[in-house]
Amino acid sequence: MMERIALFIDGANVYAAAKRLGWNFDHRKILEHFRGGGTLHNAFYYTAVPMPMDDKQKRFIDALTYMGYTVRTRPLRESTDEHGDTHRRASLDIEIVTDLLTTEDRYDTAVLLTGDGDFERPVEVLRARGKRVIVASIPEMTSYELRNAADEYVDLGAIREQVERPGYRLPSEQRGEGSRPFYVTAPLTDGDER
Repeated sequence: MMERIALFIDGANVYAAAKRLGWNFDHRKILEHFRGGGTLHNAFYYTAVPMPMDDKQKRFIDALTYMGYTVRTRPLRESTDEHGDTHRRASLDIEIVTDLLTTEDRYDTAVLLTGDGDFERPVEVLRARGKRVIVASIPEMTSYELRNAADEYVDLGAIREQVERPGYRLPSEQRGEGSRPFYVTAPLTDGDER
């Protein structure tokens, strides 16, 4: 029997990893790489969106959907702190955990693209239920506890050749230029989540 695989991508974490690495991911190649020799049950992509949603964000979500992803979104919320600084954030952790647990009978291996330590306990639960869990991120953004809870850890930097979108420049490299690729999401500050 072929291994059934499900992919869960924390969009904010992957976007932050791309910024740190200095290159971007091709989401179609990610599907192919992590499918490996198995069958892909489902691929979920979680991202925050500005309200109202801009055309670039809509095109990005449409492109992901066309590739076969189930896209889960939450609106970005803006808040102002006591210093008058505006922060934009939205957490999709609950959505990720819900999908991990409610679809577990449809996969043998869960591939979780995040380094967020909040997922340590759900990963432990899945493993206790006989599921194999692969965590993929970059070391400097991966919680030690999450890495230890997983069956396998994949350093995204080590698989660049298989998952990079060649020729793509990150938004930070394009400041001051007129056009940006359609899949660039709302720029974030360091404290924001997507």
